[in-house]
Amino acid sequence: MSGIRHRPRPTVPALLRRAAPPTLRGRLSLVALTTAALLMLVLTVAFNTVARHRLHHQADDELRTRAAAVATTIDTSGATVRVLETSHDALLDADVWIYAGGHLLEAPPSAGRLTRVADALAGRGGRRCVTADVDGPLRLCSQPVPGGRSEATVVTALDLSPYRSSADTLLLGSVALDVVMLACTYALTRLAVGRALRPVRTMTDQATHWSAVASGERFGRTRHPAELARLGTSLDALLDRIRTLLRHERQLTGELSHELRTPLSRIVAELDWWQTRPRTADETRAVHRAVAEAAQSMRTICDTLLDDARGGALTAPGTAEILPTLRRLTEVLDAPDHLTVAADGPPLEAGVPPALLERIVSPLLANACRYARFQVAVRAYRAPDGVRIDVLDDGPGVPRPFAGQLFEPGRRADPGDGHGGAGLGLPLARRLARSAGGEVTYDPVHTPGARFVVSLPAG
Repeated sequence: MSGIRHRPRPTVPALLRRAAPPTLRGRLSLVALTTAALLMLVLTVAFNTVARHRLHHQADDELRTRAAAVATTIDTSGATVRVLETSHDALLDADVWIYAGGHLLEAPPSAGRLTRVADALAGRGGRRCVTADVDGPLRLCSQPVPGGRSEATVVTALDLSPYRSSADTLLLGSVALDVVMLACTYALTRLAVGRALRPVRTMTDQATHWSAVASGERFGRTRHPAELARLGTSLDALLDRIRTLLRHERQLTGELSHELRTPLSRIVAELDWWQTRPRTADETRAVHRAVAEAAQSMRTICDTLLDDARGGALTAPGTAEILPTLRRLTEVLDAPDHLTVAADGPPLEAGVPPALLERIVSPLLANACRYARFQVAVRAYRAPDGVRIDVLDDGPGVPRPFAGQLFEPGRRADPGDGHGGAGLGLPLARRLARSAGGEVTYDPVHTPGARFVVSLPAG
């Protein structure tokens, strides 16, 4: 039936992955057990091979010793081979064949089919040994009788059953020993790995209970083995990066809130003013235009801050004509009439986009307008290393003790001075200027009022 779907059969690697223990302790124990099993298999095979070879060698030595003893009873000095009678004939004649040339002189009683094996072995001449399975495993060796004028050969046989029984016993013993050793290896490996991973479990419990932001705990403060100490150092560095990213996120959120407050307040004010009483068509269009400009300003603020947060301000292309940009900024901020904007020399250009220039100067200009008594001045001029923009006011200035904290986020000289603000504008201006290769500084010598200097690369 074509509509029936057949499940694909799992492959061998997939089956092995499913069969693997879920824990690191179990997997390491399984690896140790597998390695030990392979090693013991090789050693067991090698040991039993050597043992069987050694037992065969002992059987051959026994057969040659008996053949040498029988050879002492054979006289080959004459024209014919004679077998001398001794007091131990019964022992010497057991499983012994004596040949003169190729002729059989003596054979053990009830030899039967084994005599044919002895005949073939004697007929080949020399010292040879063969294994035959005639009513059980037997080993036969031929031994020529040295000296004399006549040729004689002695063939002896030996039952291999005791030797093979010993070899089987050794094999069973080695297998039993392997099983015990593997069980001990697995148990000891699990115990050792469990003890070795105990610091890891401790570090896991610590990471679970620590706060990623507020906690100042560190993994590297506790003594660990070298490998875990390196892991702890890496985790500490990772925690520091996470805390830095979270601080940057909070800073970005605060900066967005601070920078969006002014255009949003303008939108609310325009709408409230428009709703208080009926307006003419020209007034309605003016309100729409003001709302659109404020919305565009909010969009520019969001794009600028997000680009800076993503590192886009570092490589933002473009140049800005300084004087038109500053005049447009004063219109957007509803600057007072006593504000003057001037530029020295020929038209100046800054090596930053117009939106970024506005975001750098805007907090400085807003503060100057907020605290000035009678006059605010913005002056642009060329400098040896680029262009500079001075923002001056005749207000109370910055208190001398607070000058060192002026560019710290969230710090204000006098939070109860009746002016709004969250202390984020100046840090934002400096950060944006530095991202473009410039700087924002405060001139503590200038009096009266305050003087801020924006340094930017020339366009």
